[in-house]
Amino acid sequence: MSLVQTIDQKFYPDCQKNWDDQIFRQRVLDVLTPSMRLLDLGAGAGIVVAMNFKGLAAQVCGVDLDSRVVDNPFLDEGRVSDAGEIPYPDASFDVVISDNVMEHLDYPEEVFREIFRVLRPGGKLLFKTPNRTHYMPLIARMTPHRFHQWVNRRRGRHEIDTFPTRYRCNSPSQIRRHAANVGLNLDQIELIEGRPEYLRISAPTYLMGLIYERLVNALPFFARFRILIIATLVKPETD
Repeated sequence: MSLVQTIDQKFYPDCQKNWDDQIFRQRVLDVLTPSMRLLDLGAGAGIVVAMNFKGLAAQVCGVDLDSRVVDNPFLDEGRVSDAGEIPYPDASFDVVISDNVMEHLDYPEEVFREIFRVLRPGGKLLFKTPNRTHYMPLIARMTPHRFHQWVNRRRGRHEIDTFPTRYRCNSPSQIRRHAANVGLNLDQIELIEGRPEYLRISAPTYLMGLIYERLVNALPFFARFRILIIATLVKPETD
């Protein structure tokens, strides 16, 4: 047994691959009911199984610049479009979700404004995105895109599914500002640190990641340096 496997068994025995997507899935399930219409913003080709909500809502729609969204098996309907121009009428959806998309947006406030428009009164936006003050986004901001492709290739992710990052909506303060500017109310922002996936490539890096994970989870002051942000925003009810 390798040292990496030993660390897995000793410190993360119940941790699943893509644990962050599993957490986000549960947050969505906590608000989703069978009568709701759901929009997956940045649905892509349907490579993240945890984002399959088909059959759990009245209709599941998806939008993405990637033309493969049309054939996404997790959707009842997929449309090719920019997130800043969502091709649906006002007040079309009860829930909008977005998984690892906010870090790629050039103009997040425009996207928030479009989400506000297509949400029904009382509707919710839930999204998961990396925290820009974590070491991985810090490294990503200092390295070229081809390096990101190389890292993800080693982790089993195809190059075409690795997109340029911007990190313009990737801190609690940025999220609060963008939400307030378009009229969305903040319900909750969670900061979560789990198994250090990017550092599991070798035993030495994994040990450093383990120490970091224990530190930021042990002391509330260091919560701001956790990897994962899960945010829930709400469109106000109308009279």
